[in-house]
Amino acid sequence: MNSTFPRDGIRPRARRLLSRLAAVLVVGSLGLGVAPAAGADDADAEQPADPAVQMLLSVGAAGEIAPDTALLGTVTIDNPTDSDLSAGSVSIELNTTPLADGAALDTWLDEGTTGGGFRSLATETTPVVADGTDGAVNVMVEPADLGTLAPGVYPLKARLSGASTVNEDGDTVPWNISAETVLVVTGPAEPRTAVIVPVTATPENGALLTADELTALTSEGGALFDLIEAVSDTSAILAIDPSIPASIRLLGASAPASATQWLERFEALPNEMFTLQFGDADATVQARAGRAQLLDTPDLTPLLNPTDFPAVEPEPAPTSEPTPTPLPTPEPELPDNSELTAVRGLQAGILWPRPGVTEKDLATFGGYLGDRVTTILPSTSVRGGTAVHSAVGAHDLLVTDAAASARLSAAVERTDGAGATAGLAAAAGHLFFAGQRSELTAVALERSETRSPEALREALVAFATPGATLSSLRAGAPASVALADPGDSTRVAELNSMLAGEDRLTAFATILDEPAVLLAPERIRLLRTIGVGLDDAEFAERTAARAERVNTTLASVSVQKPKPVQLFTSAAPLPVWVRNDLPWPVTVNLFSTPSDNRLDIQPVTEVKALASSATRVDVPIEARVASGQVDVRFRLESDTGVPIGQPEVADVTLRADWEGIGLGIFGGVIGLLLVVGVVRMVRRRRADAADETPEESK
Repeated sequence: MNSTFPRDGIRPRARRLLSRLAAVLVVGSLGLGVAPAAGADDADAEQPADPAVQMLLSVGAAGEIAPDTALLGTVTIDNPTDSDLSAGSVSIELNTTPLADGAALDTWLDEGTTGGGFRSLATETTPVVADGTDGAVNVMVEPADLGTLAPGVYPLKARLSGASTVNEDGDTVPWNISAETVLVVTGPAEPRTAVIVPVTATPENGALLTADELTALTSEGGALFDLIEAVSDTSAILAIDPSIPASIRLLGASAPASATQWLERFEALPNEMFTLQFGDADATVQARAGRAQLLDTPDLTPLLNPTDFPAVEPEPAPTSEPTPTPLPTPEPELPDNSELTAVRGLQAGILWPRPGVTEKDLATFGGYLGDRVTTILPSTSVRGGTAVHSAVGAHDLLVTDAAASARLSAAVERTDGAGATAGLAAAAGHLFFAGQRSELTAVALERSETRSPEALREALVAFATPGATLSSLRAGAPASVALADPGDSTRVAELNSMLAGEDRLTAFATILDEPAVLLAPERIRLLRTIGVGLDDAEFAERTAARAERVNTTLASVSVQKPKPVQLFTSAAPLPVWVRNDLPWPVTVNLFSTPSDNRLDIQPVTEVKALASSATRVDVPIEARVASGQVDVRFRLESDTGVPIGQPEVADVTLRADWEGIGLGIFGGVIGLLLVVGVVRMVRRRRADAADETPEESK
């Protein structure tokens, strides 16, 4: 998971440049710190493309002020160039014609164009901003200078003039730029806003968070630790992925202390909560794929390590015998699957899928969670109404404001305070228009694991209204709405393909003593692959990676390519190597089939292959003829008959007659030597006898 904060190893200047690059990328969506577009009411000088001086304007509390109050603002100037930015002046200008609606607001922020005229509210001198640094100018406009403004959303901008830098050629580069934002003048009755915050964490291995990852996330400065700091004492509604508590509880006594403390703190929060599907899987694609039930959360209990859980002393059984029966050995009390994934205080019956659903999908959701399920959808998914609590037929909906949610989600990603505050002003403008349509509004932050905790807290303090709860959002009779065009079901084929791959893994896993050690993590990876927060590019990348992983796993156990074998005897063991790249031992059956009957070989051999190694198997063979060339085909199967890996063929050259020939030759040589020895011995004795006869005659 990515950290919210820069790494310590990155130099401060590099961090500033990276931050400014990110600001340039999102500046269009926030309407901040860019040169005016063509057709604006002023003609500014054309600026160099890079590096560019940037300017941000933030006013009020998240862009909001009450009527007849002073306007407090800050102009922040970033100078990424290689020379100092000279002093200049900045003017704050207000358009007293309020924006008509959210579309006009987006046009102003994204394109810098709007109707009406601007008037200057204040002008301040800007300081010299050294290269690679930033500077700020505080601005205050008295109520009398601001004038009487009715509640509304007003275009506001800051204009920099008279400031310049020097380029590498020694030429003066003037910087006449502007920064657009809005001023939201609140009404007498503030609308209530509920803010839904998803709580997710993606492990590097795609399955469950490891102890090291949990330590990083839940220790001070970690993303999950900072999230609790941000939501504490706010009325944010939290939607948590149950894989997070499951990862902590699964480790038992081996769980990091920071992780167990974090879970205790999280469950103690008074905020309303509900759960996402495990791994934040998307229910919409499952419904489109024809799934009668949501994909099950895998049984995690086989992954438990009993040594991580305390042993429980059994209660002695009552007995009338004088000698008590010895107590059985204490055994650890292991949690079940529901205990691993549970979170205290959750509200049930809420589903938060990807947008673009059909009425048939909503009916399927009812089959998943019951007829009283409430589906969270953005306002872009419905038409014909603006109420938070809506319904399509008998299907209950909680409709969030899409525009405000998008602006707020972008703002809480900003790690620079000025940029975050300016981004919140854009969200405040959309929430003002939403409040004109309904007294109760809901916004939902996008799934993200890189939010700035400071920006998130500022957003929740500014917009999450106490009392705007799930109960209040779902209260009362719903307004009738219709669904917008859902678009194409582009992910169904990929899900079906992944489910087919999972079936292949299920058959393959029969070679394991405990198949769940492989299948449970793979099911979690599948659920994460169809996660709600993935855009199309990320989804395509994840599906390709999963297909490759499945193929790699299926090929992890196989017969190694045998080397040619020379057999010089009529019977001998034939060595075969079974490769097992899995981190667990496996049991397979090795089938050996010769190409003809000149070779007699043991047809089936049970193999217990060690984890992450190659195991040698000696298969007995016997030659039935003197010699010949025979191919032996080796293949692996599980006990259930599932083919494992690819078959291999060994070339066996038989030289079994050499044994008889060799013995015959050896016997002949021995016989010849014996005959020669006897002949020599006889001749020698005769010679000895002949020598002794003359001597005796004398």
